[in-house]
Amino acid sequence: MKIKNSSFVISAVAKTQYPDDALPEFAFAGRSNVGKSSLINMLLNRRGLAKTSSTPGKTQLVNFYDIDGLFRFVDLPGYGFAKVSKAQKATWGSIIETYLNNRETLLEVFQLVDIRHKPTNEDKEMYDWIRTCGFNGIVLATKSDKLNKNQIVQQLKMIKEELEMEKDAIIVPVSSQTRDGKYDVWDIINALFETNEIDIHLERQNAAEHK
Repeated sequence: MKIKNSSFVISAVAKTQYPDDALPEFAFAGRSNVGKSSLINMLLNRRGLAKTSSTPGKTQLVNFYDIDGLFRFVDLPGYGFAKVSKAQKATWGSIIETYLNNRETLLEVFQLVDIRHKPTNEDKEMYDWIRTCGFNGIVLATKSDKLNKNQIVQQLKMIKEELEMEKDAIIVPVSSQTRDGKYDVWDIINALFETNEIDIHLERQNAAEHK
């Protein structure tokens, strides 16, 4: 199948606000300036579906996006923005923890890190958190268009070491600008559907096919 429709569903703080159906979900976690919204828009060929902002830390809620009424993408609150209070950081952490620990329909969490930089302590904590919650710990290294091929190889190796990823753990360089890695991510999603015995398979689509 090819994606025909994608739409914003709800921004939630509490578990009671989550959609109450059983659609499978894929969540995206990362620092507040790592490009989660841009990546979601790129994957879905939608420029303005997930709202981007030049102000880090704007994503403070759990944002749900419906895809053809079959599954959802979930944009988790961005972490690591220095200009917010400790109380606000604690609130965001609690919101993420509530979602990860209570969402039975969640198939996988993709963690985004900036390929240009060494993962922060908060990145490491999030990766460990995701793994502790029973997920694979798939890492998407954003902004790969900023580096050449040799630099990408070097940075991916460094990120895997810093996050203490297992040898066969998945890390994919991606760029919302050039769409690099787009189909690698969709291949992973298709594999996760198959592993979970969910009868959904997405075909590759061109940007012009879905506005």
